[in-house]
Amino acid sequence: MDPALERSFRGHKDGVTSVAFNPNMKQLVSGGLDGVVMVWNFKMQMRAFRFLGHTAPVMSVAVSPTGHLVASGSKDRSIRLWVPSVKGESTAIKAHTGPVRSVAFSSDGQQLVTSSDDKSVKVWSIPAQRFKHSLSGHSNWVRDAKFSPDNRLILSSGDDKTVRLWDARTHGCVHTFYDHTAPVGTCQFHPDGTSVASGSADRCIKLWDMRTLQLLQHYPAHTDAVNQIAFHPSGSFLLSASADATIKVWDMCEGRLFYTIHGHESAANGCAFAPRGDFFATASADHQVMVWRTNFDRYLDGADGGSTGIGLGWEEPAPPAAAPAAPPSTRPPPSTRQPQRPRPTTAPQLTSAARSRGAPPLDIPAAAAPPSFPPPPTDAEAEFAAAGFAEDTGG
Repeated sequence: MDPALERSFRGHKDGVTSVAFNPNMKQLVSGGLDGVVMVWNFKMQMRAFRFLGHTAPVMSVAVSPTGHLVASGSKDRSIRLWVPSVKGESTAIKAHTGPVRSVAFSSDGQQLVTSSDDKSVKVWSIPAQRFKHSLSGHSNWVRDAKFSPDNRLILSSGDDKTVRLWDARTHGCVHTFYDHTAPVGTCQFHPDGTSVASGSADRCIKLWDMRTLQLLQHYPAHTDAVNQIAFHPSGSFLLSASADATIKVWDMCEGRLFYTIHGHESAANGCAFAPRGDFFATASADHQVMVWRTNFDRYLDGADGGSTGIGLGWEEPAPPAAAPAAPPSTRPPPSTRQPQRPRPTTAPQLTSAARSRGAPPLDIPAAAAPPSFPPPPTDAEAEFAAAGFAEDTGG
C-alpha cells in the first residue's frame, strides 16, 4: 500500500525546519524560522503548545529517548531544553559562537551532540549538567551531527563537503569521507550501526560501509539539495526530504527508489520516522507539518507495519517493538540481498491532492514566554540549573 496522509498541522508563521516524534507517540515536535518550537498533541481534543524563547529561527529539534525532554538549536547561538508540557519550562544554554544547526540525543539519553556554524561539534552531559568536549576538524559550517546506535561514535557533516566519523571516547577523527561535491547538510547512522548515509546540496545520497569505509550506494536522488534523511527503524528504507519539494522513500535492500511523495508546496526541510516506523513526519517551507501512515513497511518480512489499523491520538499506545537488525557478519550487501516480498516495479507518485484526506489544520494561539525553569524535579533527565551548563575540565 502507498503511504497515506494521516494528519496535517498548521501553526508556524514561517517555514518549518525540523520535526521529531516523541517516543510516547502522543506528541510531535517541530521548529521553525519563526523562532518557535511547537509541540503538537495527537489527541484531537488537545491543543498544541507554542514555546517561545528563542530570538532567531529554530534550526533543529530533538526529543530524548524517554520523551521527557525536548532540545532545540537556534540561529541565536543557543540551545534550549524544554519540558514538553503546557507550561513549557526551559533552560537556555549559550552553546556556540555561531548559529546552532543541529541537536541530537544519544540513544541512552545521557548526552546531547550539537553542531554549529562556528565549525565545531560539541557534546554535553545530561545527568552531570556539563559541557563535555568539542570536536574540531571541519573547515566550514557543520550542518549535522549524530551519535551511533551504541554511542561510541559520532558522525558529522558540513559545508566543507565532508562527512566525518569521530571516536566519542578519544574525541579524535577516525575517518573523513570526501565523496560529495557540495555542502553536506544531513547525515545518519544505519540502525544496526554497520553503515552511514548522507545527503548533500549536490542532490545526491551516499551510503558507506562502516567496516570497509567504502562507498556502498550512490543515489542521484533529487533535482535540488537533499535537506534531511532518516532511516526506517528496520534499516530497510531511507526517507529523504529535498528543496525540490518532494519526499522520497528509498529501498535499501535493493538499492532503488521506492516512492516519490508530492505533498508539500515548497521545499521539504525535515523528515523523521516514528520509533516503530509505522508513521513518518515531514516539515516544509510551506509552513506545514504532515504526518503520514507508512504502509510500505508491510513489505518487510514479519513486520506488522500499519496493519493494526491504529490511528494517531490513541490513549495508550502499545510499547515500541525492538527494530529488527541483521547481525553485521551475516548482513549481505544491498546489491545481492533478495527481496522479502513482491515490490512495485515503479515508484508510485503521491500527489498534493492526498492532503485533503488529512484532518483539518489546527489554529494555534500564541502563548506567553515560558517562565523561569522550576526547581529540579525527581527525574534526573530534566535536572538543569537555570544558570546553564558548566565546563567539565575532566573531558
